[in-house]
Formats: sequence, structure tokens, C-alpha cells
Amino acid sequence: MDNEGLKTILSAWAEGLEWPESPQFLQVRVPAPALHDFARRLKEEHETAFDYLYCLTGVDWPEYMEVVYHLESSRHGHRLVVRARTAGREDPRLDTVSDIWPTADAHEREAYDLLGIRFNRHPDLRRLLLTDDWVGYPLRKDYKDEINMIEL
Repeated sequence: MDNEGLKTILSAWAEGLEWPESPQFLQVRVPAPALHDFARRLKEEHETAFDYLYCLTGVDWPEYMEVVYHLESSRHGHRLVVRARTAGREDPRLDTVSDIWPTADAHEREAYDLLGIRFNRHPDLRRLLLTDDWVGYPLRKDYKDEINMIEL
């Protein structure tokens, strides 16, 4: 199945999907409330079978945070990029997908640790790289490190 066929199937699964243009991968932006169910279907439906989450990245935008999921189906050879935005920057939250793809566990912990994105129902959401007493989220654009600040 080509990307257009995949897009046709996925379009029926949730309201409010957006399809950002990308020269490399088919991309879909999923509304945050639909993310978990959409992700579960991506993995479980035979015609998609996205069984491999190989990258999860948090992105800091001026108005919101976004999580980008890179998926592959080892059965069909499809690749897909799923994007989900948080409601804002003050308390950025999305549902976890670690119960769907176990590799998301550490990726979500990293996004929490460095950007402050919280993942609802994550089984062990705690810092991964920084110490427990670290204050703030160093990959946020508004993060200030007065001790080690590098001025450009």
C-alpha cells in the first residue's frame, strides 16, 4: 500500500487529523485527546501493523509542546510520523504510548526530564538523565542556567 492508501485508512480513525507536507515521510498530526486510541489502532490493525516505534522526540514551540513519533511496520514496510501537540506550555501533557510500544518508556522519560512534557498514565515517569533535585527543564527555550550560561 502506498502513502495515499495509508492516508485514506487513517483518515477514518479520528476527527481533526492534519497532514503536514514532508518530502521524506507521511506525517499526520493527531489531536491530543485521540492520540492513545489512534496509536493503539496503528499497532493492532492488520492493515497498518506499526509494531516498531524507533524514535520519540519532544519539540518546544512558542505556544505549545509537540511530541513526534517515528513508526515503522516490519510486516508491511510502511513508515509514518505521528505528531501530537500539548494544550499549552504551562502544563504540557499527553497520554503515554508506553503501554503500546514499550520502547516509548525511556523516550517519554527523556522528554519529561529535558522538556517537562508529562505523559498521563506512564508507569514510571521520573527523571532519566538529570538528578532528582534538578530544577527546570534544560531543553526548553525559556530555560535559564545562570551558572553555565554560554552567551552567543
